[in-house]
Amino acid sequence: MEKLITLKKVNFLDVFGSGDEYLKLIEKSLNVTIFARGDKVKIKGDKKNTLTAYDTIFEMIETISKTKNLSKNDVQKIIALAQNEYLDQFNDSGKIISEGKNGGVKAKTIGQQNYIEKVRKNDIVFSIGPAGTGKTFIAVALAVNYLKQKKINKIILCRPAVEAGESLGFLPGDLKEKIDPYLNPLYDSLRYLLPEKILTNYIENKLIEVAPLAYMRGRTLDNSFIILDEAQNATLIQMKMFLTRLGIGSKSVITGDVTQIDLKTKGDSGLLQAINILRDIEGLGFARLNETDIVRHQLVTKIIKAYEQSEEK
Repeated sequence: MEKLITLKKVNFLDVFGSGDEYLKLIEKSLNVTIFARGDKVKIKGDKKNTLTAYDTIFEMIETISKTKNLSKNDVQKIIALAQNEYLDQFNDSGKIISEGKNGGVKAKTIGQQNYIEKVRKNDIVFSIGPAGTGKTFIAVALAVNYLKQKKINKIILCRPAVEAGESLGFLPGDLKEKIDPYLNPLYDSLRYLLPEKILTNYIENKLIEVAPLAYMRGRTLDNSFIILDEAQNATLIQMKMFLTRLGIGSKSVITGDVTQIDLKTKGDSGLLQAINILRDIEGLGFARLNETDIVRHQLVTKIIKAYEQSEEK
């Protein structure tokens, strides 16, 4: 079967990358042959693969038109979505959720889009999945959007300060200097979404608060968007304490990776307990992400799969 595409308002290099890198990736992934001359692109192969390649290239063109950028990781995700016939569903629902310094932020996978919908429909959402699936970044992007739209009065971001093979006692500096390294991933997301001057202003005026989980004790958090990151390292008591801080007009997102528990005993994880005992409560949602939702370097997916296979043996 053959399919023909005419490149309009985009050039060949933008679509297929330097040295035809993206074109070769499509050919190898979908077992098709692609001929390109001028603005004409011809795809040859069996019917299913040819149609999948056609949908892939069409979506690549759409992505460039909208974002002015297309990475190898983007192409790999588009191929995966096309192979699973998810592109139509993704295009219909993948709307911008927040405006960042580098353009609009939107879901890049179906799993991420489902996650966003869970947050919009529920006041408490558990986002569970491996590294690189956007658990934290999406939650922070949604929180920033809610703050800009004045749906909430402040954002509160927290993490349990649990040693991952290191001891706080041996780190130099005062308490703030010892804790800040645990909170840096949250600041990284904020800096991607907000200019430094605006972020500093928000923090100084307490519109955004970043703190260790222990600092939440005894508080009632009204009209806030509250995020607990790395929740797999919250203890049973800490998780219950955090969940009961929720006040009127607030939303809460709890993110975690159950394969990266740094507590002495896996059973001490408050996230594992919460998943088990809270799953049937109305108004509380669970968003489960997996390796198909990873938006970091392509090797991250392969690394996670390798570890999973090793643990199964």
